[in-house]
Amino acid sequence: MPNLRATVDGIPVVNLASPEQQAGALGSVNARTRRLHTARDAIGQAPSRFWLRASAAWWRALQYVGMTLHFLAPERPPNPCFSRTIRSTISETKGEFTLQFYTPEGYKAAVKTGAKFPAVVNFHGGGFTIGNATDDARFARFVLQECNAVFVSVDYRLSPEHPFPVAVEDAADALLYLIRSGPDLHIDPSKLATSGFSAGANLAITCTLRLADHLETLRRSGEQIPDHHIRAVATWYPITDYTEPRAAKRAASIRPDQTIPETLTSLFDASYLHPPELQLATSYLSPSQATDEQLTNAIPDMVIFFTCEHDMLMQEGEALARRLREPPIGKDVRYKMIEGVPHAWDKSPDPTKPAEFSEDLYRECCGHLREAFEKP
Repeated sequence: MPNLRATVDGIPVVNLASPEQQAGALGSVNARTRRLHTARDAIGQAPSRFWLRASAAWWRALQYVGMTLHFLAPERPPNPCFSRTIRSTISETKGEFTLQFYTPEGYKAAVKTGAKFPAVVNFHGGGFTIGNATDDARFARFVLQECNAVFVSVDYRLSPEHPFPVAVEDAADALLYLIRSGPDLHIDPSKLATSGFSAGANLAITCTLRLADHLETLRRSGEQIPDHHIRAVATWYPITDYTEPRAAKRAASIRPDQTIPETLTSLFDASYLHPPELQLATSYLSPSQATDEQLTNAIPDMVIFFTCEHDMLMQEGEALARRLREPPIGKDVRYKMIEGVPHAWDKSPDPTKPAEFSEDLYRECCGHLREAFEKP
């Protein structure tokens, strides 16, 4: 009997697909070869935006409970040291969002010493619909200890209230803010990295594409951009390609019963992929569809991938990692597939202990980031 229970971003959920349905998905050749072009192709008849907001509110409440349990396990993760609320400058949908700052030992003394720290700019998961900037505090602890870096986690605006491309533009705006204001916050703009989990891993990649285009626009207008260097991108189980149907991704998994339940993926996609005519191949949404030139010019030299063996997103993450490593792009790609675990396994709502392997892998990721920061 397959295990039909999974965890998504700290929420225990049940995959209602029967073994017969799963076998049918595995045999669906059409699902695996068909490509989607617009949001309408992916969603069909979308629910009302009112229903989506009500449903998102329900799942956000459940997620809060799951993350509360997740944080109880020893060693307790740190709390943010301070926050900054900034106004959006890139998005046409004007508004504000908040950055949560976790600071390493010695940060307070930097007021007197003038020391500058590297910074990891992080984006939480939750299908662009649920989640909070504090969700990755367990990872933050390792960034502080292993990298001696500031961890800046972004509360980007969520869908369905703010569908694509607001999250990507907020993510790029967060980087732009640190490029401009980092020295005032004791952050070295020449030692930046992005990180993210699931949807946030998508943002960790796509925000570099969006920022590169925005900076080019600013330069053409004559604006001077402060010197900066994004050294690395660290992605955990990213979604990279919306042109492939969700059914195809489940069909490709070796454990369809362990993949993200359709209840959630339908909510996430209907919330974020809007309006219906939205083109799914845009690089800010599906970085796997970006050109070689875009990826070469915008993506940092080091790219870190962690994928999960039982995740429906594993193959697309692996494919993008391979593409970035091979000519003509040739990035320094550090890739690891974690065996025997589902999507977001590290956010397990177990109050007694951290998820298996999670702390060792957080430490390994920080080793790569530290290496990137230490390069000349």
